[in-house]
Amino acid sequence: MHSGRVSDPAAAYRAALPDGWTTELDLRGYDRTGVPVTATVWRSADGARSGHGVGYGATEAAAAIGAWGELAEQVLLDDALLHVEPRTASHRELLRERGADRVADPLTLVLPAGADVDPDRPLRWLPTTRWATGEEVLVPAEFVAPHAGGIAAPPPPGGWLVTPITNGMGAGDTAERAVAHGIGELLQRDGDTVDFRALDTGRVITGIDDPGTVRLLADLRARGLEVLVKLDSTEFAVVVHAVARDAAADPPVVLSAIGEAAAPDRAEAVRKAVLELASSRARRAFAFGPLDRVRELHPGYLAAELAVPLGPQEDRALAAMTAWGGLTTPQLDDLLAPLWRRTTEVACTDLPTSDVVGPAGTLALHRERLAGFDLLVAPVQVGDVHVAKVLVPGLEVETLSYGRIGERVLRRLLDRGSPLVGLGVPTSPDRRPVRLTTEATERVGGPAWLDVAAVARTVGALYPLYREPSRHAPQRLG
Repeated sequence: MHSGRVSDPAAAYRAALPDGWTTELDLRGYDRTGVPVTATVWRSADGARSGHGVGYGATEAAAAIGAWGELAEQVLLDDALLHVEPRTASHRELLRERGADRVADPLTLVLPAGADVDPDRPLRWLPTTRWATGEEVLVPAEFVAPHAGGIAAPPPPGGWLVTPITNGMGAGDTAERAVAHGIGELLQRDGDTVDFRALDTGRVITGIDDPGTVRLLADLRARGLEVLVKLDSTEFAVVVHAVARDAAADPPVVLSAIGEAAAPDRAEAVRKAVLELASSRARRAFAFGPLDRVRELHPGYLAAELAVPLGPQEDRALAAMTAWGGLTTPQLDDLLAPLWRRTTEVACTDLPTSDVVGPAGTLALHRERLAGFDLLVAPVQVGDVHVAKVLVPGLEVETLSYGRIGERVLRRLLDRGSPLVGLGVPTSPDRRPVRLTTEATERVGGPAWLDVAAVARTVGALYPLYREPSRHAPQRLG
């Protein structure tokens, strides 16, 4: 949000939030990179709802804008959706009533392997807008809402098809900026879904030549960080991630930090990933390091946080992060060995560049590269602030955490001979059918499966790289 007509973007985001308690925290004191990192927190007046954001950048102002923008994305969409009663109906009912072009087929939305997608099963549906035409398209609510608590209805019989996630959120001073931001996040997650973390492909980018990034990398090196920037994809954008070994990591959990980025231009993608790496280190130290440090740096915040009961936690994420808290830096470094993997080198100068500038140009380029994909948007506007949850059916996400897999990740894993997937009718309970449309099934060569037990073994103790408990939960419950 950088338009000239909004003189203080962070203040505009803050003003758009519903009534409640807010605070802004400088997180630089939790790590030693020196990169500006800001956290923001909002809690409703009755204490029943809350949200948080983290922002980073080359300047304090950029970090604050990012933090308040991320907070606004989640809170404003949740707030809007709580006033929209979902439609309850089966996919078959809606097809008869509205036609195939006005209701999303759940099979195109990347479902967990083995998901119950009977077309006669009642689901909750929320409206989205097809960006190209303005038509209303109904989508299962759990794909639209960033949190289950933001859906104004209980789960349908049999539960939600997927766990709601914040992927695809964007905010800005125009709808174009919000939507472009949301698409960028979708492309980032799609590009790295099975190419980093436990399945890191080890493609190290060399010869980084952007002057600002070169200076930043040199500064981090001088502070004892061995930064690796790795390539994930160039299919729709340059998708990269950054990690850093650090013999002096304190607390050790900062070793697990990963910076991710997707951009049309290689220099922008690499710069963002390195900056987000620094942000991730500070955020992880703040959220999962010793509470004594939080009490020292932000006593008022911590007192307010401890006064509110913890919400429900994902047991696996909580147990794994709690176990990490008992590891030394060398032990965690060893556990995180896949992050340091090096297999090949890719010259930065061989990656794509782009001279597109501004949200409208970026959005146009995204749409051009995603030709053939639908673009669905759940928009919200409050004052000068635009927020969007963007859906692009067919883009991938959450394969190793929630077992979500579609045609494109299936092909990627099949092409590399991965034991996680295979073609044919599943022959064991652990091999769950990949839920695809009839056309997609024919394109990949027949029915396919995902081995969820093999996925669990592959991720193992690395699960906190995929899903985290609430901030401070391991310390509060330990």
